[in-house]
Amino acid sequence: MEVVPDYIYPDREIDRAEGQVINDLKANSQPVIPDSDAWLDAELKQNILLTSVDTMIDWAQRSSLWTAICFPACCAFEFIAANGPRFDLSRFGMEILRASPRQADLMITAGTLTWKMAPNVKRIYEQMAEPKWVIAMGACAISGGIFASGYNVVPGYNHIIPVDVYVPGCPPRPEGLIYGIQMLQKKIAKKSLFHKEKA
Repeated sequence: MEVVPDYIYPDREIDRAEGQVINDLKANSQPVIPDSDAWLDAELKQNILLTSVDTMIDWAQRSSLWTAICFPACCAFEFIAANGPRFDLSRFGMEILRASPRQADLMITAGTLTWKMAPNVKRIYEQMAEPKWVIAMGACAISGGIFASGYNVVPGYNHIIPVDVYVPGCPPRPEGLIYGIQMLQKKIAKKSLFHKEKA
């Protein structure tokens, strides 16, 4: 069975009505509609950031410190606690501990360092990409700790590699380590690519 559509209006009437709508639109569309630029000014004010290259690079570096741990010893428990949900080191961009020094820019040293192991620590530090920083965590890393008087103990990691921040304690609490990381971030913020130091 063939369905024949029932048109209310004949084809000519429909064409005339559509043509009239188009002609009315043409007649009313002669002047150009002005585009208000107020929204553009608001967008620019919200989305333009004026800063220096130094500030941007320092912000990126201090907000994404990638950590390599070096001989954590007893301080490892406090370091593990600092990485846990209560203290949450990931909010500083330090979510993953790097297995390779080539992927890290921050070395957290802890524990007694013997002269026999010192060349390995120096080698790990030298394998890290520039710029790189070191945090000495705990009394052993800072001064050799209770073993400092031993003939085979290095009296502080700063005899082997440059240390940027010292976090005292035996072992220091997670809050102490976090404070040391914040101090390092402030130190990074003062670093300049073009000058010796920012004012």
